[in-house]
Amino acid sequence: MQMTGNTIFITGGTSGIGRGLAEAFYARGNDVIISGRRADRLEEMRRRFPRMACLVLDVTRPEAIPSFARRLIAEYPALNCVINNAGVQMRVSFSADGELDDEGLQREISTNVLGPMRITAAILPQLAKVGPGKSPLLATQARSGAPAPKRVPTVINVSSGLAFVPLARFPVYCATKAAIHSWTMSLRHQLRSLGVRVIELIPPYVATELGGPAKTVPPGAPQPMQLEVFISETMRELETDADEIAVGEAKRMMAATSPEATKKAFSMMNG
Repeated sequence: MQMTGNTIFITGGTSGIGRGLAEAFYARGNDVIISGRRADRLEEMRRRFPRMACLVLDVTRPEAIPSFARRLIAEYPALNCVINNAGVQMRVSFSADGELDDEGLQREISTNVLGPMRITAAILPQLAKVGPGKSPLLATQARSGAPAPKRVPTVINVSSGLAFVPLARFPVYCATKAAIHSWTMSLRHQLRSLGVRVIELIPPYVATELGGPAKTVPPGAPQPMQLEVFISETMRELETDADEIAVGEAKRMMAATSPEATKKAFSMMNG
């Protein structure tokens, strides 16, 4: 992936992995737009990073996404990269009493699966036509005589190592990430003729507030990867041409299901 000269939109950009990616791309001189549900957190990001655009968006509201996308494209015509990162994680127990938090179930599925699908569909016409030369950074480089980097339209979907080896106490979350993995493979296949790159970022257990307030991990339990280490490794991996980027422990989890066999079967089915 070209790491400079992009205009990047990141959902869920006020905390955790989304915030880390936003800060890392911003530091490299990219034009970064983030969205989130909480206006106070967006305002904090705006104060810290004056050139970062911070927009309110709840990805669980399908009626809000088309108008949001139209505004985004109108205000940022150089937009060439979307990072679908917003996500929620809930403990869900399926038990004999039959009780289930249906509202929470729908919110988790809507945020983690339908949100990325709706966002991508709404912004895809822009990605299909985007070209070089509109980014402020690229304009500055052109005036200086420096060669302009190639601006490749890109979709990055954040899944999880739990898509491959689920953790039973988060059954819905794991299922949504498995759905994102499957959808990303199909999306990559469908968009290949448009020249739109589709990358899957597969994190391990990372020290963020996902799933609730941060807790002390007891001795002997799996230890989370520190966010700054994860972001650093992710940025290095994004510089490659890899379509699937598994970081840390997620590499082992992904290998447990023989991804090459999965890719071969997918190729045969869609050849």
